[in-house]
Amino acid sequence: MTLLLFNKPYDVLSQFTDRGSPTKRATLSDFIDVPGVYPAGRLDRDSEGLLLLTDDGRLQARIADPRFKLAKTYLVQVEGEPAGDALDALRGGVRLKDGPTRPAEVERIDPPAIWPRDPPIRFRANIADCWLRLTIREGRNRQVRRMTAAVGHPTLRLVRWQIGDWSLGDLAPGAYRRA
Repeated sequence: MTLLLFNKPYDVLSQFTDRGSPTKRATLSDFIDVPGVYPAGRLDRDSEGLLLLTDDGRLQARIADPRFKLAKTYLVQVEGEPAGDALDALRGGVRLKDGPTRPAEVERIDPPAIWPRDPPIRFRANIADCWLRLTIREGRNRQVRRMTAAVGHPTLRLVRWQIGDWSLGDLAPGAYRRA
């Protein structure tokens, strides 16, 4: 069995091909040359961080399927400075258009010592921002972004840091290692 931990850079698709696009976009094939592995789950093009790839279909399903409730932890830079009521709303579960989310674990954190994003997020001198560590146990489309927006603090930058027991650690953007 092969399991790779990949630090997906911003603006890279979580797939190996980009068929049908009028312009070429970066894909996993630009970084990973290991035959037979496939992503276990997805990470949006505008998100960064940990993506697991494996050649084991059962492991892939256990990682990606929400019914297994595998914890996924994100470092999230949000617009504004969420007060206790916004954090409590995330902790209790947020109502989205596709139904309520499961409760999240969330805490404010100091800005993490991570790589700079390329391109950087848009800086606005008169609008504060802060960082959260947020853990969810489901994986709806753009869920973390929708959750922070629902409590009035849109996501500016999203880095998946951990899935279950697997963590990015010091893995550089665009690099991978075998687990």
